[in-house]
Amino acid sequence: MFSRDRWDEILQALTANKFRTFLTAFGVFWGITILVLLLALTNGLRNGVTADFGNFATNSMFMWTQGTTKAYKGLPKGRRFNFKLDDVETLKREIPELRYVSPRHQLGGFNGANNVIRGTKTGAFSIYGDYPEFIKQQPMDILQGRFISYSDIDSKRKVCVIGQDVVKAMYDKDEDALGTYIKINGVNFLVIGTFKASNSGDEEEDANTIFMPFTTFGQAFNRGDSVGWMAITAKDGTSVTSVKAKILELMRASHKVHPDDERAIGNFDLSEAFGRVNGLFSILGVVGYFVGALVLMSGIIGISNIMLIVVKERTREIGVRRALGASPWTIKSQVLQESLLLTIISGMVGISFAAFVIFILNYILDKSGPVDNFANPSVSMSVIFIALFILVISGLLAGLIPANSATKMKPVDALRME
Repeated sequence: MFSRDRWDEILQALTANKFRTFLTAFGVFWGITILVLLLALTNGLRNGVTADFGNFATNSMFMWTQGTTKAYKGLPKGRRFNFKLDDVETLKREIPELRYVSPRHQLGGFNGANNVIRGTKTGAFSIYGDYPEFIKQQPMDILQGRFISYSDIDSKRKVCVIGQDVVKAMYDKDEDALGTYIKINGVNFLVIGTFKASNSGDEEEDANTIFMPFTTFGQAFNRGDSVGWMAITAKDGTSVTSVKAKILELMRASHKVHPDDERAIGNFDLSEAFGRVNGLFSILGVVGYFVGALVLMSGIIGISNIMLIVVKERTREIGVRRALGASPWTIKSQVLQESLLLTIISGMVGISFAAFVIFILNYILDKSGPVDNFANPSVSMSVIFIALFILVISGLLAGLIPANSATKMKPVDALRME
């Protein structure tokens, strides 16, 4: 039941020594601020590092050929070999857990020699030969036109989809790229679409990329039915890591590679790497909670000590109230309420201050541009609710010892205290 007189007494007790109350509250304020900021910074690091994975399906792996390191079935050590299009069909047929198996070719790079010409303009860009499903593995925003289709694959059409920085480099401002031709390594290609990277790990490189049909790439640049490398994505509910050994075993058998030759086929397991990163930041989150809780605990101990002093100073008052018929619970509840009020107010101010600091950090990041391995520091509402829960529990614990001390006093002894 709400009692205005009770709350007037609580406020009067807390404002009797303002400086002492401020110093006591500052411990809790600083503890909760550190807790929220640590978790926000951890999330900022997580967001920055996971952004390096781009928007590529994280349940994926990449696979390419290297030289053999062991002789096998009469074939020498150091033999070079290439994947073939038949290998793609073999993987799809033998391993039903796979959702996409995309063969890829690559030519040049945006930091390499010039390989694209349009009129008097030249540029160096990354050229990829791909199948239509690749856009489902690495989503991108199509700004104009369309992506590669199976009709393009079957007809080996000399068409391409170009990144937004290719458009800026090869076209005048406001010039429409759609329906025009560019020359790639001496071969003319019709531009059927333009795209922008969608939350990519390396936006600069992706923006300087050109995609064309895989079959067209093979014909135009004499690659035949060979495959440069593969991007493989497992179905939902199946980790690509769990089928990786089977994939590699199948490819070794197809190309007469020794079963124990682990270096003949290179691979990068994006799912495994993403899992390690997530595990690391989960640990950092726990460390953030632990460190923040320790700092907060020091503030709670400060409140408990001050409340013990307050109880000592009000010994005669407590004695008078007990002599007038106040129950032990009435005395205890007032001390607990004072402790809880001080803890919650200082904690809420700390949360508000931390939110302001996070806002300033995000504002600076927005104005200064992207920062490597750090993006969008923030905390979820669940963290705020957890912080509030910690505050309530902490406030009760901080007042428990002083409250018990107050109720143990006998009214006669309390009245004798000077």
